[in-house]
Amino acid sequence: MKHNEGKFTGAGGMALVYQSWHPDEGARAVLAIVHGLGEHGGRYMNVVNHLVPKGYVIYALDHRGHGRSPGPRAFVNSWQEFIDDVGAFIGMIAQQEAGLPFFLLGHSMGGNITLTYILRHPTSHHPDGVKAVIASAPAVGKLNVPPVLAFISRLLSGIAPKLSVATGLDATAVSRDTAVVAAYQNDPLVHGQGTPRFATEFAASAEWAMAHAHEFKPPLLLIHGDSDRLVNVQASRDFFAHVAHDNKKLIIYEGGYHESHNDIEYKRAVGDIEAWLEGHM
Repeated sequence: MKHNEGKFTGAGGMALVYQSWHPDEGARAVLAIVHGLGEHGGRYMNVVNHLVPKGYVIYALDHRGHGRSPGPRAFVNSWQEFIDDVGAFIGMIAQQEAGLPFFLLGHSMGGNITLTYILRHPTSHHPDGVKAVIASAPAVGKLNVPPVLAFISRLLSGIAPKLSVATGLDATAVSRDTAVVAAYQNDPLVHGQGTPRFATEFAASAEWAMAHAHEFKPPLLLIHGDSDRLVNVQASRDFFAHVAHDNKKLIIYEGGYHESHNDIEYKRAVGDIEAWLEGHM
């Protein structure tokens, strides 16, 4: 496979980093990956290594304030910046990979951004539209934020929106694979920061997405581990139930942690993703 790195212009002219992986021959479709809070686009190699040899071109961005992209860590003026960044990302991919079926995969915070992007853009930035969407443990509905913390975030969002605070995210909740947890903890591109403005925007977007789930149009695969301590699995069940069409599938992994694609049974998860993609080519 061929690995490339580059930059594209996001909202407000910010130069954001992306990576891509191309099969040596016979590209059949494109999958764009939208990563979660505090991490980056390089943490999806189980998905890349499984799908690229089967003819999938994969693109993954680093959100603003994440990975190798610029910007204060985990800060946005408004959630719309993330949405607009993803729109620009998709537009760039559409130019580079014209004519190939296009799919979107969003994990956790990236699942929120992906679902919200689709809900706010019934006609995508991709000229042929998004064939199908995969949401992995999407952060929708009421987030697991202690009430006191939520109150402080609302209080500070107006007066100290960029104040950097540790999120206290429990790294051991990411995966049951201790090697994955160790790699996460030692990854210099992973951060555990948050800001008051980010927190209030995130919470508002999560509740907005759930309230508009009935408007979701593309085919949807939702995957989630039922022992996820970071994002409540019930939120995925609720969002799924509210999607008004039948071209949808919910897969709950028994005992699974937050990152199904990096958990001890990741081969099952990437196989389920592949099956869904193949069924919507």
